Amino acid sequence: MKLVLITDAWQPQVNGVVTTLVELVREMKKLGHDVEVIHPGLFNTRPCPGYAGIDLAIRPKKILSKLLHNSQADAVHIATEGPLGWAARGYCIKHKIAFTTAFHTKFPEILYAALKIPLNWGYALFRYFHKPSSGVMVPTEGVLGMLQARGFSNLRKWTHGVDTDLFSFHAQPYAHLPLANLPRPLSLFVGRVSYEKNIESFLKLKMAGTKIVCGVGPLGLSLKAKYPDVTWLGLQAREELAKVYAAADVFVFPSKSETFGLVLLEAMSCGTPVAAYPVDGPLEVLRQGHGVTKGGVLDANLLSGTYQALKLSRSEARARAVQFSWKNAAKIFESHLVAANLSKLGMKG
Repeated sequence: MKLVLITDAWQPQVNGVVTTLVELVREMKKLGHDVEVIHPGLFNTRPCPGYAGIDLAIRPKKILSKLLHNSQADAVHIATEGPLGWAARGYCIKHKIAFTTAFHTKFPEILYAALKIPLNWGYALFRYFHKPSSGVMVPTEGVLGMLQARGFSNLRKWTHGVDTDLFSFHAQPYAHLPLANLPRPLSLFVGRVSYEKNIESFLKLKMAGTKIVCGVGPLGLSLKAKYPDVTWLGLQAREELAKVYAAADVFVFPSKSETFGLVLLEAMSCGTPVAAYPVDGPLEVLRQGHGVTKGGVLDANLLSGTYQALKLSRSEARARAVQFSWKNAAKIFESHLVAANLSKLGMKG
């Protein structure tokens, strides 16, 4: 099968959506599929306002239309709701091409946190974007239920995974030299230093040891100045990041708007237990059958949850993480795809 995947989030961007899509493409190719990715790097771009490091395509319609026309696609998946996503949506509707989409990010929450744009406005726009989709893939039951309540249709459950080889298990915190002299316990956050991550709920915790932040974002400069005792590591290469995860005693996840939370799985795969609020993403990652929580602690009191998580075994965290595989995620994704039906354009349907 020839799959065309259109995304506004792609390398060299560093975020959970990019990680998900890169791993998805790799696994789809392992399954024998030909995958063409249409991404911002193929277009003229400009930085996303307020989000340095995220470049968006400028007026992509003409080039994108040509790429889709020449693609000979059997299936089309629009992964994001940015300029490329909107252009691909318009092209597919115009030419009666069936396509699937995905809801990776609660972007209306970001707009509200950053600009105070009402949530209803944001979700109305997203509902309009996804309405023609033959299948809207969402990562958790909680997000699926929320979108249903907001009038979204054609929703499909799609989980994510973790690279358990890269994020290898350490029965004891790894002796990562750059962190060797920091007072323990080491409490770690990995993610964009941005509005929607609720990062100050972590930074202001009154607890022993050292807080560590890996990531960059629009709030970076102001938060570094406000919290000088925090160890700010910035962006880390994936191999280095795995060492940082493994060196931590606990991973603290303060976000309340995450659709999944790949960083939770990456930390747990290294053996580092997590503390998080009982919201959509963490609930999906930590809860297994009969409501049992494994690999971390879900608590509305983040400080209490962090201290509880420090008592958990690292082997429990790893055992929960290995239940998520990219191979399984790719097979679920594959099952949700629809035939593009491009015969009217002289393409393979």
